[in-house]
Amino acid sequence: MTGCSDFLIGPTSDYETWRTGIRSVGVISSQSVEPAAFKGSVRGSCMWGIVALETAFASPGVSRFERMSRDPRLDSSDYYNAVFQISGRSTLIHNDRVTKLAVGDIGFVDVARPVSLISGDTSCRWLSLSMPRRPLISHLGFEPRGGMYWHGTIPACRLLFRFVSEGLGEDDTSSAAAQPYIQLAIYDLLGALFAVSDLPRNSSYTDKLFTRVCSIARSRFSDPDLSLRDVASEAGISLRYLQKLFTARGTTCSRFIQSLRLDHAAHLLSRRKLTRSGQPLAEISNACGFGDYAHFSRTFRLRFGCAPSAAAEGYVSGDS
Repeated sequence: MTGCSDFLIGPTSDYETWRTGIRSVGVISSQSVEPAAFKGSVRGSCMWGIVALETAFASPGVSRFERMSRDPRLDSSDYYNAVFQISGRSTLIHNDRVTKLAVGDIGFVDVARPVSLISGDTSCRWLSLSMPRRPLISHLGFEPRGGMYWHGTIPACRLLFRFVSEGLGEDDTSSAAAQPYIQLAIYDLLGALFAVSDLPRNSSYTDKLFTRVCSIARSRFSDPDLSLRDVASEAGISLRYLQKLFTARGTTCSRFIQSLRLDHAAHLLSRRKLTRSGQPLAEISNACGFGDYAHFSRTFRLRFGCAPSAAAEGYVSGDS
């Protein structure tokens, strides 16, 4: 992905420049637009260290913008886009999900996958924030799926939308020291949105139950005394049935909880480096539910290929 340091495109209404601008961050790469009928603008900027692209479009009739299956191979696609519907209406088609976006709504796109954006009005305006894949996965503790969307009535969505939209058109005057905190706030709000996301309507009873069990584990993994029996009891199922839920999905509940703890540790170590807090590694171990630091260090090394002390000074990929 193009970094903030070398991403610079000013406001433009020229079609070819507009087309080049939107392709530069992988928002869309091929369009069914007649250049002669085109009216629009694009403005690239750096908001708190995050690449942002503000796009306005106006054309007679309905227009469809697409990122084809071959396109992720043609440029860097190692990031996600949060798409904010600033004005007008549009339809987002991504990962077999069809989403209607109105003003105040936010869509979530995995740029490594094909995506279509269809303007529902003759005039639309979007803002896209591009976030590197690995740091976001490390922060959230899981790999998010593109195609999600959140309605503007959801409190976390409303807060994130207001926070970002109020930064439109302003120079990034925040100090370098403040940027990591603002980025973390944006990532935390996205995490809150994923936490309230509904299951697909066709989810089976066992899928919903499994999701509930995972939610219980996510809310309690920091407790070093958490047992599988505790999780089963809170979910209202037997320990044996709890184990069957995970076995059917090729894993175990113990492994899932350990993965949550390690992902959270990677997130805290990344935050420690960004904020230069100097938080003791033993404190991070305890905060992630590891009662024994030696066990934490050993399992962390097996997962990430380096000791926690080394990760605290460098980059953790978040790969499992």
